[in-house]
Amino acid sequence: MILIYKFLSNIFYPFFVIFTFFRKIKKKEDPLRYKEKIFTSSFKVNRKTNSKLIWFHAASVGEMNSIIPIIEELKKNNNNFEFLITTVTLSSGNLFKSKFQDYNNIHHRYFPFDVNFLIKNFIDLWKPNIVFFVDSEIWPNLIINLHKKGVPLSIINARITKKTFERWFFFRGTAKIIFSKFKLFLSSNKETMNYLNELGANNIIYNGNIKLFSAINIKNISNLNKETLLKNKFWLSASTHNGEEDFCLQTHLLLKKEFNKIITFIAPRHISRSEKIKKLCESFKLNSQILNKNDLIKDESEIIIINSFGVLNEFYKYAVSVFIGKSTLKILKNVGGQNPIDAAKLGCRIYHGPYIYNFSEIYEILNNFKISKQVSSPEELFNFLKQDLVKSKKIDTEINSPINNLSNETFRITMSNINKFIINEIK
Repeated sequence: MILIYKFLSNIFYPFFVIFTFFRKIKKKEDPLRYKEKIFTSSFKVNRKTNSKLIWFHAASVGEMNSIIPIIEELKKNNNNFEFLITTVTLSSGNLFKSKFQDYNNIHHRYFPFDVNFLIKNFIDLWKPNIVFFVDSEIWPNLIINLHKKGVPLSIINARITKKTFERWFFFRGTAKIIFSKFKLFLSSNKETMNYLNELGANNIIYNGNIKLFSAINIKNISNLNKETLLKNKFWLSASTHNGEEDFCLQTHLLLKKEFNKIITFIAPRHISRSEKIKKLCESFKLNSQILNKNDLIKDESEIIIINSFGVLNEFYKYAVSVFIGKSTLKILKNVGGQNPIDAAKLGCRIYHGPYIYNFSEIYEILNNFKISKQVSSPEELFNFLKQDLVKSKKIDTEINSPINNLSNETFRITMSNINKFIINEIK
């Protein structure tokens, strides 16, 4: 099966090239760096010869965010470490710029397609000393080539859904070969730990979800539109996916009947859809504004479409109520849910739809502390928001202290496991 995969990935290489150029035209790829995914000539290796290179592969924004505290902790403790972070999405690349672009020992590259000659060349040029995959990134050519080079492999925040497990189990012989190459699995939940055991993985540790330990210093959070946020009633719909803005705008229309002035903020998961959302607002006859990084909110704006990365906490800080997207679309039920943790830590009341598979354990915690609630319709969301907006009171941070305690403990365990692995494996 692995030989078939290797053969097919080579055959499809021209298609990957065409596909990437098409995405670049559609503005879904970095216009200057998209070739990093498809051409060896664009790998642009830049590392010291006398350092130890730790490679983290994190597909998208969520995974990238989750490893930021890990990298910051590791770079504090060893000046001889360099870090390579590979990601797939444009948004994750932009997030790297906002966090690490001033560090000369932390490098970002877009992950090349898992085509054998691309991967072999990438590994030969960068020469990593140890590799951490994040969440569910399983790329056979990459894993096999790293193993051949004797590079220690680990998956942190390992997460396998039931559907993914069933697919791997169908090819369990291949699965055993692939998963046996890893020396450490830090499992994000107990379900994944059981699935990994079934697939023949070794050295599995139930670690907890690393997305819990995002560090937030509320004093360092500022917002150019602070005065507008303080004097107006508003709510925020975060990380929405195509089809969910309609849900939000229907909710806004109901709130509009109840309050003289109400502002709805929409932060789409992919800001490339901002113009499309603005047109949807026009179809609802609502006055909307696309808000870029340094823009001021206009007085007449009813719907504000947040069009920049890494700014959600600037709005969570002032928001009483937040709806978290990727949770109302049945088509995404097996991959549903976006990260609600920062909103919870900043005292927001959180609402979500029924499809939250990716964060089911986190939402169970939040539901137990009465921080989050499930809604099934705009009418239901409206009823909750109406109560919140009348009270205009954020959740007491003392209620959130169990989340912070869990966050701190998860971080402690994670760093302990990662540090042991690095000490044991990097010679």
